[in-house]
Amino acid sequence: MVKEERRLDSLKRAHDPTSGDAARRESVRIEDYIELIHELINEYGQASPGEVAEHLHVSKPTVSKMLQRLDLAGLVVYERYSREVTLTDGGLSLATMLRHRHSVISDFLKHLGIDEEIIHADTEGIEHHLHPDTVEILSDLADFISSNPDWWDKFKLS
Repeated sequence: MVKEERRLDSLKRAHDPTSGDAARRESVRIEDYIELIHELINEYGQASPGEVAEHLHVSKPTVSKMLQRLDLAGLVVYERYSREVTLTDGGLSLATMLRHRHSVISDFLKHLGIDEEIIHADTEGIEHHLHPDTVEILSDLADFISSNPDWWDKFKLS
């Protein structure tokens, strides 16, 4: 009964507009923008607001508003009506952490034998919600599995 009550409390808190989860959802949006800008720069050498809008399936005015906020926060360099957005050192640091977290989760799911398409969807779904300590434990476990394939093969058979 105690576990059920905790789960109910958790569900209630997740939907309470005063619980801080609204801020967490906003943080997820910010992370998505930073992660995408970083990936676009890595892939194409630059990131344009139009490309950001296309990849996030949002309107260009929505992107413009968010980029202005990210600029004020010191994460990107963006001027209204500009064709390019760049990451500041702070934005690049955040993007590097996000890339690490994404890789850790993806690698761990690969060890579980999950299909590649499912891995991408699951990683995008959970990466913003794990505590950094949890990510590092998953990283350690994935490293252990890689270093001890016999152990992992025995585990999977049981």
